Amino acid sequence: MCRKWALDLRGSRVRFVTCNAPLTSAHCSVMEIRAFAEQILLQPELDRKLAPPTESLTDLSPGDAMVLTEPARTPDLRFAPRRTAPKMPAFGAFSHPEKRGLAHHIMANHELQALEVMAWVLLAFPEAPPSFRAGLAGVMRDEQRHTRMHASRARALGVPFGSRPVNCYIWKKAMSFTGVLDYLAGLPLVFEAANLDHSIEMAEAFEAAGDPQSAAIMRQIHLDEIEHVRFGLHWLQVLKPEHLTPFQAFEQHLHWPLRPCKARGTVFQREARKEAGMDDEFINAVEAASDEKV
Repeated sequence: MCRKWALDLRGSRVRFVTCNAPLTSAHCSVMEIRAFAEQILLQPELDRKLAPPTESLTDLSPGDAMVLTEPARTPDLRFAPRRTAPKMPAFGAFSHPEKRGLAHHIMANHELQALEVMAWVLLAFPEAPPSFRAGLAGVMRDEQRHTRMHASRARALGVPFGSRPVNCYIWKKAMSFTGVLDYLAGLPLVFEAANLDHSIEMAEAFEAAGDPQSAAIMRQIHLDEIEHVRFGLHWLQVLKPEHLTPFQAFEQHLHWPLRPCKARGTVFQREARKEAGMDDEFINAVEAASDEKV
């Protein structure tokens, strides 16, 4: 018999189900979470990185810690030298299809980096709670889908993914993570929390430019980000020291230049944060956070 994970995206409910078929049976095909992470980090081909598991995921062999300094990527998607990747176009330029395509190209790389960082966390911290690892694998499926959505739209607008240099900002910031709490503070509660705002800003800019397809992508990602932030916040609350509030734990596990003010965009989406489970203390502190180094 084999045991298979039944995943809950929020990571709060994970159970085993039992399959009576032998492990070799096609009806009980399984894939280790570690193998899923290795596929994303060690396979350079984009199609392989973005292929969701077709098997049930198990976590019976987390293995030893593996820390990689850079993900495998094909030459067209390797991280470019600093300051050589194009910047996000101004919203006023979105009347030009190529500029909208460039925006999707940049966001596809953001999503791909987030996916790779999550895989890195699974390999770097195999001792993390099994239900956290299972929940993170579920979030990674969303990141794969987001990357595919942006890449497809970029191509439709004349900017194939890989046709422009890409930066490594998110990946490089993750290299300072020394444990799961650092990851939770840095990625779900800074980058994904900020995207609660950025996704709506982008959706409205695409709509103003007469591009409802691009806007729909951003609004779907916004809904997914609420769940990703919820996942991060849940595990922050589970793993933090009892004497710290969630915001105190969040702030203590950030590494410069990541800081609370980076967890928001221009138009602050308070209700989305409430829906993700943030309390008023956390929300108010992020909204009021200064951009100055203390």
